[in-house]
Amino acid sequence: MPAAALGLGKPMPRLGFGTASATLGQAEGRAGVTQAVLHALDARYRHFDTASSYNTEAAVGDAVAQALRAGKIASRDDLYITTKLLIANAHPRRVLPALQKSLRNLGMEYVDMYLIHFPVSMRPAAVEGVIMVVKDDLVEMDMKGVWEEMEECHRRGLARAIGVSNFTCKKLEYLLSFAKIPPAANQVEMHPYCRQNKLRAFCRDKGIQLCAYSPLGGKRAPWANNSVMDSPILEQIAHEKGKTVAQVCIRWVYEQGDCVIAKSFNEQRMQENLEIFGWELTDDDRRRISALPESRGTYNFFVHESGPYKTAEEFWDGEIVAGQSTYQIAACLDSTN
Repeated sequence: MPAAALGLGKPMPRLGFGTASATLGQAEGRAGVTQAVLHALDARYRHFDTASSYNTEAAVGDAVAQALRAGKIASRDDLYITTKLLIANAHPRRVLPALQKSLRNLGMEYVDMYLIHFPVSMRPAAVEGVIMVVKDDLVEMDMKGVWEEMEECHRRGLARAIGVSNFTCKKLEYLLSFAKIPPAANQVEMHPYCRQNKLRAFCRDKGIQLCAYSPLGGKRAPWANNSVMDSPILEQIAHEKGKTVAQVCIRWVYEQGDCVIAKSFNEQRMQENLEIFGWELTDDDRRRISALPESRGTYNFFVHESGPYKTAEEFWDGEIVAGQSTYQIAACLDSTN
């Protein structure tokens, strides 16, 4: 598996396995997610992406422990594990305890990458052990204070690398103005309908590795951009190459030099998603993709009249076009973490 060298930690495998589901792990259950990760390990995925909000950290940890006992992998060090900071814990003095909790969930001594999940904070939930995302409770992030604690996580060896997710050029520029340790990666929505050209150029110039989530548009998820998998242009390109639309999308991200997180708990599709090597898109394929109208699924999740961001344009600093998803986050899910 090719890997991208980072400013911190070990190289990140260019293709990873995602564990975020539409029901945040509720439908699959801990055992179901564990089994999916075990299948992914059998398929030779070595990069696994989770988050406190996904309710899948414990399942990932279970799978890794089982794989070690069974001799499927020689060492935890053979894997690349990413997790993310819950927005309710994106406050000074809450970051380090949040990572320590994630490590207990994972049954690990460190993660390879720890990300600030979104550039926004939320008032902590009144009840411990419950994931609550309520737009009325959104508040502005103390980015300097939060990043200082992220740096402390790295200094203590709990996070071999630290980074961000869903950050725009403007927010990265502000973070870089005070960061003693710059972010090693920025994980963002990216696919042929959300190409992130401006952000990619900025990150490349600053030595920040871009990593794509929802490379297939996240179909059937609340944050879905259904343009991707329903695209006649992408279907035509896939047909011409004897590939799937998913393979075309993942290959397109790979050719940009970015890492990519692909999620499927279906054994056949998780294997197909790995089959992006040994062929490439043509200049005509790339031209047709570059002409697709841009939109995104992760659009207005953290926009609210009482919050720090009143419009999607404010949240994304005017760097994106209109989104498809109108999903409103106001969910209370029992946490299994």
